[in-house]
Amino acid sequence: MNAMAAESTITDVAEPHGERKALVVDDFSNMRGIIKSLLRQVGFENIDEAEDGVHALNMLKSGQGYCLIISDWSMPNMGGIELLEKVRQDPELKAIPFIIMTEAADKKKIMEAIRAGADNFVIKPFTIEAMKWSIKKIAEKKKLYRQAGRNLLFQDT
Repeated sequence: MNAMAAESTITDVAEPHGERKALVVDDFSNMRGIIKSLLRQVGFENIDEAEDGVHALNMLKSGQGYCLIISDWSMPNMGGIELLEKVRQDPELKAIPFIIMTEAADKKKIMEAIRAGADNFVIKPFTIEAMKWSIKKIAEKKKLYRQAGRNLLFQDT
């Protein structure tokens, strides 16, 4: 993904004129570092991290304006699926795109994540291209939603 495409992807994930801020949630600091590096490659500069869902939820509720959450499934205290459910139940947070990472291609987990409202999922170990693809798909969906909303504004009534 070249710099121009990365900029376009991040612009499409972030709200118009919004800050490009991401939250990475994983109990392994090495994995958080890998994901932060990848996010920088696609244009994110402001990236926070949390070691579990409890810390992540507190950060999210502090109103820091995240435009993307990437969370591991299995963590102590509060796992990714529970964090996802709490995010989707909160009117202030529910629109934030959420990518969940799982350790195996378990169809039950994938279906549970989709039902809980995950925007996308990545199976670990993942390639950088797989994560970039996941972020790109979210960006494309958000761009289509914005365009559809804009088109509705200009329809004849």
